[in-house]
Amino acid sequence: MTSNEKKTAARPFFRAFYEKNRLHYAAALAFTTLSLMMNFVVSWVLGAVMDTITSGDLGQLLNIFWLVLALLILYPLMDFAYYGTRALFIHQALGQYKALAFRKLSEKSISAFSQESTGRYLSTLTNDVTTIETDYLQNSFDLYMYAALFLGALAMMFWYSPLLTLLSVLLSVPPILLSVVTGGPMAKRTQAVSAKNEGFMAQVKDLLNGFSVIKSFKAEREVEKLFGASNRAVEESKRRRRYFEGLVRGLSGTFGFLFQFGIFLIGAYLAIRGEITGGTVVVFVNLSGYLVQSISQAPQLLASRRAAAGLVEKLAEVTGEHAARSGDPIPPELNQGIALDHVTFGYQPDQPVLDDISLTLEPGRKYALVGGSGSGKSTLLNLLMGAYDGYGGSISIDGKELREVDPDSLYDLMSLIGQNVFLFDDTIHSNITMFRDFPEELVAEAVKRSGLSELLEQRGTDYRCGENGAGLSGGERQRVSIARCLLRGTPVLLLDEATAALDNQTAFAVTDAILHLDGLTRLVVTHRLDAALMEQYDEIIVLRGGKIQERGDYGTLMEKKGYFYSLYTLTE
Repeated sequence: MTSNEKKTAARPFFRAFYEKNRLHYAAALAFTTLSLMMNFVVSWVLGAVMDTITSGDLGQLLNIFWLVLALLILYPLMDFAYYGTRALFIHQALGQYKALAFRKLSEKSISAFSQESTGRYLSTLTNDVTTIETDYLQNSFDLYMYAALFLGALAMMFWYSPLLTLLSVLLSVPPILLSVVTGGPMAKRTQAVSAKNEGFMAQVKDLLNGFSVIKSFKAEREVEKLFGASNRAVEESKRRRRYFEGLVRGLSGTFGFLFQFGIFLIGAYLAIRGEITGGTVVVFVNLSGYLVQSISQAPQLLASRRAAAGLVEKLAEVTGEHAARSGDPIPPELNQGIALDHVTFGYQPDQPVLDDISLTLEPGRKYALVGGSGSGKSTLLNLLMGAYDGYGGSISIDGKELREVDPDSLYDLMSLIGQNVFLFDDTIHSNITMFRDFPEELVAEAVKRSGLSELLEQRGTDYRCGENGAGLSGGERQRVSIARCLLRGTPVLLLDEATAALDNQTAFAVTDAILHLDGLTRLVVTHRLDAALMEQYDEIIVLRGGKIQERGDYGTLMEKKGYFYSLYTLTE
């Protein structure tokens, strides 16, 4: 993606900061301006006090006292209003930004998401958002403040003494050059930290997900080394950024001191000559501090803001990668059937998992998909769910090629109950309904058919499942998954060893209930070759080595005494 394409893709994310938020932004800028004007008034007061000391006018000193008293009241009020409106703007801006990011992410298809690293999203939605908050949003106000300080200070200095203002501008050249020269390297270091954080987040996620495997294989020390290497890489990138920041700040401080001290000496010389007053020197020294601040900070803030804008572009690029393909919508009904014509697929080139698969799934019929481990059963179901586009041959739904079907409408047609069940850390009821509203009678029917009734009687629908269902057994989690799928009521139901975690009696009851559902097309991957269940399938498809070895009803395959008969005999 080119630089211009990245900027174009990122525009909605930048707009998200300001949508329905411009009033807060304008109010924050307005109070920033008022707060800055207070600073200039303070500079004038300091000069006036010095001139009053010289003149000995006590009446003027009393007037200044009342002005200072008013400033003491107004100053905190202005600051409170400034920080309050700025906080409101940033609060809404970040909320809208992250909401847009998640919405873009949720628009991806299963196929798109399966090709990506979730660590990238974790990094962009956590570490990068923190950087964007400080270096982009907060810096926007800081840049405005320093720009206004710089221009306001110059204008006020020019009003007091054009000559001393010209000399001050000449003295400011070295700190300006320093800030300009160091801006680019600072941006590169910020982007390097973001890249290292991304890799670190991905590895931490892997290690936490694989905790039980690490413990069971006693691989703690080896994993600690992996974590340590990634951790050191992240912290090293941060150290380089902090070191460079410290170096820049040190040099800026030195140049700033020389700048202010130079103005003080030149001002003192002009005051001795009678060209300006002592109060004017004090005003210039105070205003020069604002100039030094602006000169030293503004270029660094600009560099940081550019780097943060790069993180916004990075998020736009990440959410735009492997975007859900556009396709034609299909109705949530199956009329002609699902046809696979010479389908070949492999995760690696020249290593097919499925080889020349041709079959038709007719509407309303029941199919069992059986075979040994690695025969391609789960892969076939994932292909039907649109998880992978890179297959050979064709898969058509009512005559429509699957690759040309809109993914959202595909998910309205079929649903998959897989072996690996994910539950949210929420109530059983919410995990069944997936946070949507369904009539209670439909929920009750799904609960009954999935064998969840006893669990709900014991624990209630408001029982929290824990992180990824940690508060439930494997069988209970599987039943929740079955219930949520039955509740959706899609015309096509795919089951991938959905009852593997259940005891034999419950597994039989749940499978029998699913097979007795009216009007659904069911494709069931199973290793439970119970005769009473096998006899209910209209057709049994037997895979071996990625090919269809046999197909037919239970009686036909048993009479044939082929590969299915061997599998059945082994499971008895």
